[in-house]
Amino acid sequence: MDLTSDPNLRRFELALAGFETSTYEMTLFVIGASDLSARAIANARDLCDRYLKGRHHLVIVDLFEDPGAVSRAGVFAAPTLVKHSPLPVRRLVGDLSRTEHVLRALDLPAARTPPSSPNPPILPVP
Repeated sequence: MDLTSDPNLRRFELALAGFETSTYEMTLFVIGASDLSARAIANARDLCDRYLKGRHHLVIVDLFEDPGAVSRAGVFAAPTLVKHSPLPVRRLVGDLSRTEHVLRALDLPAARTPPSSPNPPILPVP
């Protein structure tokens, strides 16, 4: 089989090429003005501003104001961040304070490169 003429491979390569410029569509579901909701909103905005500057659309839905959103979105807890696009859809529950975990779970570009550490790990000598 000639991989250069494989249409699936070509579509995959085109999708990868556009990955770094994809617009992230996300919805954050919170309940009222609690401390947990405030932290989740601040953390979501910070993540978007730092890692997706100009490439995101974040909608915040207060489930007190729109209780029907629970059934429409299939949200079972709050706060919940739902990444609608790019696919796959991802759901994260919590205040989003564990930045590295959030980046990895949402498959954000910054998560693909390991964080630089001022102190490299010490390996045992055999």
